[in-house]
Amino acid sequence: MGSSSDVPALRRGLAVLRLLAGRPGPLSAAAVARELDLPRSTTYHLLAELTEAGFATHFPEERRYGLGVAAFELGSAYLRHDPLERLARPLLRRLVDAVGRAAHLGVLHGAEALYLVREQPRQPSTIVSDVGVRLPAHLTASGRAMLAHLPDAQVRALFPGVTSFVDRTGRGPANLPALRRLLAAERRRGWAVEDGYVTAGFASVAAPVFDHGERPIAAITVTFRHVCDEECGETWPDLAVEARRTADALTDRIGGHRADTPRGERPG
Repeated sequence: MGSSSDVPALRRGLAVLRLLAGRPGPLSAAAVARELDLPRSTTYHLLAELTEAGFATHFPEERRYGLGVAAFELGSAYLRHDPLERLARPLLRRLVDAVGRAAHLGVLHGAEALYLVREQPRQPSTIVSDVGVRLPAHLTASGRAMLAHLPDAQVRALFPGVTSFVDRTGRGPANLPALRRLLAAERRRGWAVEDGYVTAGFASVAAPVFDHGERPIAAITVTFRHVCDEECGETWPDLAVEARRTADALTDRIGGHRADTPRGERPG
């Protein structure tokens, strides 16, 4: 068993791994030392240990270090355990019990929202979205909750032209400028709303889940029956408070950091 004196070294080693993982290319030992404010000798020792264990790779011609194969294997093993779904399910169950409406966990899959987990009330009602269903991200509250926190260039790449904007009910953004306006409003508000965009007679509110780099990786959605002849402009802040609370709890569970957004109309 290691002693408590091993803990700072472990923390420094993990900091080096996170730094290497967060950069687009390999880094020199000097850059690692500078970024993490570590002594040069300590940095070289940590990099040597990580390289020996396969978590880092040394590129001698470039005098730089990058992630090793062991880091990839660890990440692959993490994904095989379905961690996001496992961590989200009990939170979704509590959300459903609190609001009495169906709730989903969704992720972005290209320009679509993919639903991974669904929890229903004790007396379930007919719900359109099920596990494994993919829907146009620009129409769904879950999709836009995530799109609102992506760089403009990435949103543009996902929706390059008018043909990218599927129309299901005659509602929702039909082009990139309209989508951007909607995303800006929802980013300021702190949650996304869908009122009959996907299926007439159903509405949703959704809040984003963030990873450690403040990137949106999922969304928590509450879906319910709502009928109006024309889009009524309702934003359901009471439901949004609960969805946002659940999304924040999942962000904390995965070690993520919430993106800073103006408070505006944001709940909580």
